[in-house]
Amino acid sequence: MFNLLFPEQRRSVSSVSSTRVSLEYNPGWNSSAVSLLHIQAVGLNDSIHYVWSTLGTPTVLLVYSGSAHSALRLNWTKLLSPSPSGAIWVEPVDSVLYSAAFVFTRVFEYSGAKTSDLSKVPPEDFYPTYDLSNFTWDGKLNRTALTATFRGVSADPGGTLRNGSVSFQVTAFEETSRDASLPHFLHTANSSKVEFVMRGVANRGNHSRFALEMLMVEEGAKGKQLQSIRSIDDEYTPTIFEMVQLVSGPHNDSFGSSFIQWKTVAYSSQHALREDTVHCQYYPLQAVNGTVSGPSIVHAYFTKELETQYSVSAINVSFGSEDNESYQEKGYLSWSALIGFGEPPEDAFSPLVIAILAVALGTPAVLLVVGSITVCVAQKRQYSEYEPIN
Repeated sequence: MFNLLFPEQRRSVSSVSSTRVSLEYNPGWNSSAVSLLHIQAVGLNDSIHYVWSTLGTPTVLLVYSGSAHSALRLNWTKLLSPSPSGAIWVEPVDSVLYSAAFVFTRVFEYSGAKTSDLSKVPPEDFYPTYDLSNFTWDGKLNRTALTATFRGVSADPGGTLRNGSVSFQVTAFEETSRDASLPHFLHTANSSKVEFVMRGVANRGNHSRFALEMLMVEEGAKGKQLQSIRSIDDEYTPTIFEMVQLVSGPHNDSFGSSFIQWKTVAYSSQHALREDTVHCQYYPLQAVNGTVSGPSIVHAYFTKELETQYSVSAINVSFGSEDNESYQEKGYLSWSALIGFGEPPEDAFSPLVIAILAVALGTPAVLLVVGSITVCVAQKRQYSEYEPIN
């Protein structure tokens, strides 16, 4: 079941410099029974399409086209049928140079009384899994902020999630900039942000911890890389010194690849402050045998070739440490990631930090030089004032 809350006017277009970013909801379809967002970033000679949907499992398709005039096409009748293969495509078909998908499949809940490490939790400490394909979703669009929110609740009114919700807020960008809110991601028009939020979900234990499972789908087995980038600078995200990114192997030498990037932090408040920090942990990338199970728009785009020509990998991210009971206390959890095409944005020292480092490192050097000169002058003066005794 779906309940769409978007107004009738469905298109919002903005342009900055040579990049034009547009958002469209349910293009070519007037029914409120579905929820699909199309984001397109158009450059001088190419374009990137993001297709977000909660038809089945929450999914984003990422399609890179070598044409600035490419267009998303949807066969709605087929898309809503039991066999949606081929219902989504981009024209011109031969302009598509790369495509991938990220699928947000399940939320795990487990007891963190003994350990918060998901990989070390015994089977008996897991509670029944929340399968996101079984949720009922609605959506809201904010044209001014270029954002859309998909909010899901349990399809079982008597279930444990009856008083809570899970949501994905998607944000598109027109230019290179930095988020005003924590964790202050650096982003470009080649990326979009997704914020995963749990609100009011009742704990099923006194020490419940949660984890999110994600799948990455891409053509061939190009060798995805899970990279950890550490820094001594926590200027933008206090107390957090690690950035993680899952980067796909380049399809060929002529252009880049896709990525999902996040910091090892979540927050326990909607208006996050440093004291709301919840540390998160990621786990090794795992190959998934077979294909993506359950309904998803990946089947509509990748067609039957999904089983033979595309590789699927899974990764889990868990939230909270052994001594952190912030979710139980506040009933709120937020975790963000960037999804995009090309090289992932890379943080650098700000001018303020560079100035501080220059002063911190330069002052001892100056003192050393001045001290050396002073000693040399003193020694020279000592020798020059010496008068031998006859």
